[in-house]
Amino acid sequence: RCLSDWSSDVCSSDLLMPQFMDFHEDLKLPDDAIKQITQDTKELKVDEFGVRQVELFHNADGTVYCLLDAPDADSVRKHHEAIGVPCGDVHEVAGLL
Repeated sequence: RCLSDWSSDVCSSDLLMPQFMDFHEDLKLPDDAIKQITQDTKELKVDEFGVRQVELFHNADGTVYCLLDAPDADSVRKHHEAIGVPCGDVHEVAGLL
């Protein structure tokens, strides 16, 4: 989550990339899309907007929550627009640990 080096295990708190969560209703992801997202997440892939998928939570009903590292909420919206996925509310979040 470091701004300067995504693979770094150590960085100061002021260099942490903000995290955002967004919600998609009725977004049934095909198996190949889930596999690609999984691969990109494992490889720590960062897109042209500086966005990295941290986790994706989904169910068979099409409810999807995305947890992303990103410079800002606008970058998250651009990330979704680039892959043709509508993006509603984007919330900056922080974990307990």
